[in-house]
Amino acid sequence: MRKKTVLILFLIFTLVPLIELIIFIKIAPLIGFWRTIAIILITGLGGAYLAKTQGYGTIDAIKMEISQGKFPAEHLLDGAIILVGSVLLITPGFLTDLVGLLCMFPASRRIFKTPLKKFLKNKII
Repeated sequence: MRKKTVLILFLIFTLVPLIELIIFIKIAPLIGFWRTIAIILITGLGGAYLAKTQGYGTIDAIKMEISQGKFPAEHLLDGAIILVGSVLLITPGFLTDLVGLLCMFPASRRIFKTPLKKFLKNKII
């Protein structure tokens, strides 16, 4: 694995939990500890539901395109983003919940889809 990739992964797996902890420490006194926990649990459950509905919808779209003899590139990208969003929503935290929710809805999914397309095109070509 390249040094740059290792550094990025290190930063993600150390900075994101640290930022989540700081946000939790700042928000809990404002709205209360149990409300904070409730929000985290509700977004986790809601995230699981969204992952299921969005995921099945994307799988159906992929099957339909394949049955028509098309390569479902757009829907495969959607599926990858939905998968990442699902993991983020199930992961406790406010920042991960926000990014996870953005991954779930088609309109906001474009925020991630366009750069992902460019990245993949540069890697393939």
